[in-house]
Amino acid sequence: MEDAGIYARESPTLDGVVQLGVAGGRVIDVSFLDSVPDDAEPDHPLLDRIFDYLDGAEDHFDDAPVALTVPTDRRGVLEAVRNVPYGETISVERLARLAGLDADEEEDIRLVENALRSNPVPLLIPDHRIEARGATPEDVAAALRRVEQG
Repeated sequence: MEDAGIYARESPTLDGVVQLGVAGGRVIDVSFLDSVPDDAEPDHPLLDRIFDYLDGAEDHFDDAPVALTVPTDRRGVLEAVRNVPYGETISVERLARLAGLDADEEEDIRLVENALRSNPVPLLIPDHRIEARGATPEDVAAALRRVEQG
């Protein structure tokens, strides 16, 4: 049977809960919550990796099985985010260029910003590495940047 379910665990590093939604063996959602949902299981191999990362182990999560159900133009942006190296922070304009867009076009910059805000799997697609508001709550993004700075 393929892996499916809700997995969550409390993180002292984030002062909150990390939750994964998995379907067909692929992560479809990453959320940051105040408490562990009653129906969540605590054990999942990817959740173990996330907690090792939160404890300081470098992990790019570029091999994490993610199911992106977003429009094609946003998918290109989010795939480019996955290529931003661990510990780096880049501008929206640089991300636009990495995604093959025109960083001087307001419409392309809006597309990048909208893609970041609609990221269904923050952390695995590390929008905290972009100097813009993404799907990761700002307090969590700041904590993740601190983790990556050592």
